[in-house]
Amino acid sequence: MKIKYILIVLGEPYSTFSEIIGKYFHRNTLKKKKIIIVGNIKLISSQLNKLNYKIKFNKIDNFLDAKDNVLNIINIDFKFKKIFSKVTNNSKDYIAKSFEKSLDIIKKNKDNSIFINGPISKKNFLNKKYLGITEYLSKKTKSKNEVMLIYNNKLSVSPITTHLPLKYVTKNISKKKIISNVLKIDKFYKNKLKKKVKFAVLGLNPHCETIDKLSEEDKIIIPAIKSLKNKKININGPFSADTFFLKKNINKYDVVVGMYHDQVLTPIKTLFNFDAINITIGLPFIRISPDHGPNSNMLGKNESDPASFFYAMKFIEKLN
Repeated sequence: MKIKYILIVLGEPYSTFSEIIGKYFHRNTLKKKKIIIVGNIKLISSQLNKLNYKIKFNKIDNFLDAKDNVLNIINIDFKFKKIFSKVTNNSKDYIAKSFEKSLDIIKKNKDNSIFINGPISKKNFLNKKYLGITEYLSKKTKSKNEVMLIYNNKLSVSPITTHLPLKYVTKNISKKKIISNVLKIDKFYKNKLKKKVKFAVLGLNPHCETIDKLSEEDKIIIPAIKSLKNKKININGPFSADTFFLKKNINKYDVVVGMYHDQVLTPIKTLFNFDAINITIGLPFIRISPDHGPNSNMLGKNESDPASFFYAMKFIEKLN
C-alpha cells in the first residue's frame, strides 16, 4: 500500500493534541507524504507558539494543492476567545465540520490515504448519539461491523463489543460476530502487514465458568473458535482473562480477542502505556486514533506524553 496523503483532524480545540503535534513535527516529517491538518489555523498556531514550538503551516483550500514534507492545513472557522480553555459543547459544530471536510477528502483518496483523528470529548461532541468515534465514523461512511484493534507490534488486542456499558455486553456477543471480527483482523494483518497472526480468545465469565444454566463460553465462544479453526485460522481459547496476560502467555500470541472494552484495553495499556494506537478495521480507509484523550487538565503545560502519536507515524511507515 502506497500512502500519499495523511489527514490529521485536530478534533477537540482545547486538548493537548496541539502540543503532541508540536512535539512531533518540530523535529520530524515523513518524506514523500502530503500531510494535511484539518482545523483552525489561528488557534493551533497560537497554542504552539505559546508552547515554544515554531512550526510553519502551508495554508491550502484544496487538498490537491498540498505539498510534500511540509505541514499543509485546511482552515476550519472557529471563534475562540482564549487559546487555552475548558472543554465544552461550544466546539461541537467546529469538530463536526472538521470531520466532514476530512471525510470528503478521503473519500476521493481512500486507497492511498490514512485518517488520523485527534481526541474529542465524547460527552460533548457525540452527546449519546454514538458510542464513540469508531461508531461515528462507521455511520458517516455507511460501514458495518467495524472492528477496534489496539495495535502494538508485540501484542495487539481487540474487544468484540466496544464502548458498551457492561450490562449490555452479553446480549451483544455472538458466534457470528466473533468469527467476523477475527477474519477481518486476520485479513488486515496479511494484506497490510504481511504477517500471519496467532490469536488468543478470552472467555466472558470469571475463570470461563458460570453458575447460570447458560454458558456463553459453551454456547458462543467455543463454537466460534472451532469454526475459525476449520477456516485454518491459528487460534486458541477461551482463556480466563484474569491470568492470561502473564508474560509466558502473551509471548505466544499476536492478537488477543476479548469480549468487552476494559477486559483487553486495561491490560494492554498497563503493558505498553502509550506505545499503542487504535486502528479501526472495516472502514473504506485506514483510520488511526492515538491512544489518549483530550487531557484538558494538562492543556498548556507542555507535559503530555506524545508516544502514541509517534507510534502512529512509525506504523504508517510500515505500510509502504
